[in-house]
Amino acid sequence: MAPRTVIFIGPQGSGKGTQIERLRTLLTGRDPMRRVVDIQTGRRFRALAAKMETFAERKVAATLDTGVLQPDFLTHILWGEAMLDQLDPLAHLLIDGFPRTVVQAHVLEDALKFFERPMINVVNLETPESIVRARMHDRARADDTDESIENRLRWYREDTLPVLAYYRERPQTVVHDIDGQQSVDVVHEEIVAALGL
Repeated sequence: MAPRTVIFIGPQGSGKGTQIERLRTLLTGRDPMRRVVDIQTGRRFRALAAKMETFAERKVAATLDTGVLQPDFLTHILWGEAMLDQLDPLAHLLIDGFPRTVVQAHVLEDALKFFERPMINVVNLETPESIVRARMHDRARADDTDESIENRLRWYREDTLPVLAYYRERPQTVVHDIDGQQSVDVVHEEIVAALGL
């Protein structure tokens, strides 16, 4: 099996984290000799905020619950560290939480060139905002306040949807549009089929 680079795009609450976990488990089972590098930026920001030791950690903790976008440089540092520590050209790479802007997509482009990964699959979990709001309320996470949910939906519309347009035009890229309203199992099956697994 050739190494895969799969970027998951969708609003928060669309099920990206769940689907990455399912895909990681599948790839690990089918290709046990190959590393699966799973980079979820939101999880890394929450881990950083939990430390509360440095100025940066305390500032991230203070702003994480508001739903505002964290600065690009911090996002780049977090996923850059993960890549440097874990990634090689033979590993599978699963990404959630970046790029969230076209600027971040260009930085990621440099990283993927460095790691010799020209081919990208993008899984676009298309999920209506009404469904996303209900899911985020149901999961009852501390940072899922009404204000933060609306902030995230707004920056998804304004900043992340242009990233999808960027990837639809990028050579050596396939964007797979998946209906995120479906059950977890059905979404997983459609992702597996789309990726030819």
